[in-house]
Amino acid sequence: MERSGQIVAKYRKVHLPGHKEHEPWRRFQHLEKRYFTPGTGWEVTQAFGGIMGMAICNDRRWAETYRVMGLQGVEMVLIGYNTPVHNAPAPEHDDLSLFHNQLSMQAGAYQNGAWVVGVAKAGVEEGVDSIGGSCIIAPSGEVVARCLTKGDEMAIARCDLDFCAVYKRTTFNFDLHRQPHAYGLITQRKGETLAPQAAL
Repeated sequence: MERSGQIVAKYRKVHLPGHKEHEPWRRFQHLEKRYFTPGTGWEVTQAFGGIMGMAICNDRRWAETYRVMGLQGVEMVLIGYNTPVHNAPAPEHDDLSLFHNQLSMQAGAYQNGAWVVGVAKAGVEEGVDSIGGSCIIAPSGEVVARCLTKGDEMAIARCDLDFCAVYKRTTFNFDLHRQPHAYGLITQRKGETLAPQAAL
């Protein structure tokens, strides 16, 4: 919503985590795949004086989320997430969950020359501990503000959207440096094979 209260964009999550059927061995169920269908992609919109994009939760872990918006000139990606500390299929990741969360958003910000604002649920609800970790990340990949506990906190930073241009014109100038001819595997479906490249 813009400052006026007008809805300027809507978004549906693309990367659905979890499982489809009840799995009694889990401490809690994660049934997004049962109740939802994936969204169709990421659009950006002109709002708040810049080019804004949105993502939800698990989308933040995927490089494609940021790159598709980056190709549309995104200057700020807004991400909301509700992530438990405990990962039932891979409990060895529990101690790394907050690290992985921030790592993926920092990479997305830097590699696309955009601000990333991650807004998290924190604390414990119905026995489920959430990672928290709300943060604001600059186009440099640097964390400029973040919440440090699982209590009620607020991260605030001045986000100069003009700072994006420094990266979009140099290191990540997509017009000059991207090589789409080499990226075929990214859009290939499971089981398909690419035609072999001719020898030079």
